[in-house]
Amino acid sequence: MEESEPTLVPAHGGEKRDCPEDEEEQEGKVPMKRPRVQSDEKNGGHSHQDEEDEPEGDGGEGEGGEEDGDTFADMMKHGLTELDVGILKFVSSHEGFSGILKERYSDFVVHEINKQGKTVKLDDFSIPPPEVEEVPEPQQQPDVSEVLTEEQKEQLGKLQLFKNKEGNVSIEVADDTKEKRTLIHKAVKIQFPGLETKTEERDSRKFIVAYHAAGKKARAEVRTTAAPRKHSWPKTRGSFCHFVLYKENKDTMDSINVLSKFLRLRPNMFSYMGTKDKRAITVQEIAVLKITAERLAHLNKCLMNFKLGNFCYKNHPLKLGELQGNHFTVVIRNISGTDEQLQQALTSLKETGFINYYGMQRFGTTAVPTHHVGRAILKNNWSEVVDLILKPRPGAEKGYLVRCREEWAKTQDPEAALKKLPVTRCVEGQLLRGLSKFGKKNIVTAFGLIPRNNRLMYIHSYQSVVWNTMVSRRIEAFGLKAVEGDLVLRGGTAYELSAEEAESHSIHDIVMPLPGFDVIYPSHHVGKGYREMLSADGLDIDKMRHKVKDYSLAGTYRRILIRPSDVSWEVVQYDDPRISLVHTDVEKLENKPAPVFNKEGKYRALRMEFSLPPSTYATMAIREVLKMDTSIKNQTKLNTTWLN
Repeated sequence: MEESEPTLVPAHGGEKRDCPEDEEEQEGKVPMKRPRVQSDEKNGGHSHQDEEDEPEGDGGEGEGGEEDGDTFADMMKHGLTELDVGILKFVSSHEGFSGILKERYSDFVVHEINKQGKTVKLDDFSIPPPEVEEVPEPQQQPDVSEVLTEEQKEQLGKLQLFKNKEGNVSIEVADDTKEKRTLIHKAVKIQFPGLETKTEERDSRKFIVAYHAAGKKARAEVRTTAAPRKHSWPKTRGSFCHFVLYKENKDTMDSINVLSKFLRLRPNMFSYMGTKDKRAITVQEIAVLKITAERLAHLNKCLMNFKLGNFCYKNHPLKLGELQGNHFTVVIRNISGTDEQLQQALTSLKETGFINYYGMQRFGTTAVPTHHVGRAILKNNWSEVVDLILKPRPGAEKGYLVRCREEWAKTQDPEAALKKLPVTRCVEGQLLRGLSKFGKKNIVTAFGLIPRNNRLMYIHSYQSVVWNTMVSRRIEAFGLKAVEGDLVLRGGTAYELSAEEAESHSIHDIVMPLPGFDVIYPSHHVGKGYREMLSADGLDIDKMRHKVKDYSLAGTYRRILIRPSDVSWEVVQYDDPRISLVHTDVEKLENKPAPVFNKEGKYRALRMEFSLPPSTYATMAIREVLKMDTSIKNQTKLNTTWLN
């Protein structure tokens, strides 16, 4: 079956939307647990252009923007293809066709589906009414106009909007009473979210000094931890304010960090059900402890690429993984397929589904795949772990990472290499900090300074490449039917099918294990392939308990095929490639018109919608429709061809 190659172009990094106001400027992921049925990795899947699953080389704070096209293309020459991670098969027989995936981040829209099965949408900016029995605060919210001059308000407004991020505003309060000073503190903090205040004495004169919570001075000189609220919290009000977060071209963790800085909270005060793509428009529910809806709503005035709404108070936080999935609206531009091809492809997706592969972003985007690091961890080869993370690698990277790696290769001195990094938030910086603190003979302890989720991501990546490879062998050997020796789940426990039982089951019932000490394997020859693959990698499938408990793999089960729900599609035509083809929640709230399509337009786009359960990747569904390799390496090659 011949497949046509898709045409892709580089993303437009400068795309602007209507949120935020007058200012320029990504599917769900949940840490692996140990249930018998896997439903915890990717809540709805990430796009393959998102690097959220690759823990290495995080650009650090202040490194906004996307890589230069030539630089990124050079880096991707050394990246992975689907072949490298076991993604080999398709289930449908239609002929593939070309299209541009994620030309704009607004071409990929994700709405969370909560545990009640309701699609989360931003459709209300209003504040909940006060509780009937609410006890009024001892001091009412101050009116800025009564305590601050117009000049002070203008200066504070500029500071709040990042126009003078490292500066400060000083308000002399030498002759003011303590009550008046308290009023000024409260006025600044309530009316200008994101600003910190403190009282200073200079030459025997008192000043209230306002800093930006995101500025370096603020972080150095002002406490940004979650101080106890001085006002009373009504007993009749739920302790957690739940709200809908609409974000554009930002990943969930970065968004939480921004909200934390503006509200002067620790990030762990927030809870959510899953993380979403960066390069996308995403809508999800967030909960925060004892922060009022009024304070959150104020952020809509000054945050870029965010909108908050649908506020309500509840007595519980949110938990990772408790969502039912995600609903996707995906635009594939400049498609070449005929109407007949499209009909065949989308009908197959709706009726049969797609192979539930782990997507490419699971394995990283650099020349050192995450599953190689995971394999070294499982082998207890810690010197190789350090080498893989820190050694120089082919392909372009940010300059400071290149210099850091060169210094490490030359001196093996963690402190010297650390000095080459402007920030230490990236995995390299965290590992070097650990080596500097605990010494090169205590690598396990040093490695522990990397956040736990990032460390586990490496070994889960190895499990994933094994699963992908074995599922490809299973489809190759037996096709799309249940056979003797396959596994199904009964009450959460895996059960091996007899030949007779296989006749009454479909491929949609079949699961395959991720390797671990608490799973069983198919009894047919594909099941034996697990042992062979791990043995070739220097691992014993019967010894999956690690000396370090965190790295012991229990294993779990994952369905071979996934059938999306709520599948619909339409072909639209347009002339201007810069226009959005999706009517977003914010545009609807602001009564902006929906996109208008020209039936005679020179470009054709496929606009498709579908819902996926947790632990599945939307890009694998799109791959099945287009019949294309979703690796960034392949896309970059196609981009270059298209541009030439």
